[in-house]
Parts: sequence; C-alpha cells; structure tokens
Amino acid sequence: MSSNITLTGRLTAVPELRFSAQGTAVVAFTIVTSRRVKDQQTSEWSDADVTYWDCKAFKQLAQNIADSLDKGMEVVATGRVVQESWEDKQTGQKRSKMAVRIDAIGPSLSRATAKVTKASGGQGQQAYQQARHTQGQASAEDPWAQGAPGTGRPTGGGGWGQGSGADEPPPV
Repeated sequence: MSSNITLTGRLTAVPELRFSAQGTAVVAFTIVTSRRVKDQQTSEWSDADVTYWDCKAFKQLAQNIADSLDKGMEVVATGRVVQESWEDKQTGQKRSKMAVRIDAIGPSLSRATAKVTKASGGQGQQAYQQARHTQGQASAEDPWAQGAPGTGRPTGGGGWGQGSGADEPPPV
C-alpha cells in the first residue's frame, strides 16, 4: 500500500527524461521542500525541515514535465510514496529508498505566472516551443493579451484597468 502526498517545493535540477527499452518515457527529478522559520533572537530567516524527494513520472506526463519545468521552479506535485528496492551492482547488497510516483504536477502560482497550452500525444515539445515563440505577441483579436501601459495588468473587454466593471478584481 502506498500513501498519497502533496509536495510544494523547488526542482533541484532540470528533469531528466529517458526512455525504457519498450519506449516508455520516464522522467526523474528531485523536489526540495522546507519551511521558513524566523529566529526570534536574531530576527533572521532560515530553512527548516529540508527534505529532498526523489520523484518519477511516466508516459505523456513525463514528456510534459521535461518540456515544461526547469531547475529552480517552484512546483506543486501530487503522487504516491513508494519504496524502491534494488541490488547494489558493486557490493551486491540490497538497497531501498522512499520515492514519489508523480500523478500530477504544475508550477506554483504563488510567486509566478504560467501560460498553459494543451500538449497533444507526443507533441509536448512542439507545443511548448510554439507557446514560447508566440508568448508576448499580443493578438488584436484577444483583448486580454494586451497589458495596460505601466501596470502589467490585462485590459480590454471590460476587464482589468477599465475603471469599473464586473470583471475587475479588488485592489491589491
């Protein structure tokens, strides 16, 4: 039996995509989690409970992770905790470790923004590169694609920056 887990942390390196002998995509990466604590005597912040989680994902999810995520990105991931076992090739000893099989993952939007594009089967890399190429090219047909000058906020169609309107978010 495995336990479900949700991780919020940062990728320690670029996810490593490989393919099994049967052609199945497998991506391996590590997520580091911690919490920030303030020392009451020095008023300095530090990381506590730092944990490194070895993670793997398979098939289309593996390709999408490799195409979309990069070292240092803050992510939110869900998966199952599993125990991996193997025999050390040099010593012959049995080894094991806890790892996470990722079911879903994405960038954390707490301190970043993301543009999501649907990846069709086997087309993850092409869709990602197309999205990166067209990112920032505002379409005249899409009023939300153009930012209000000097605000970094979208405008148009009664949206943000149009004064009053039902679509306007509360002041920040």
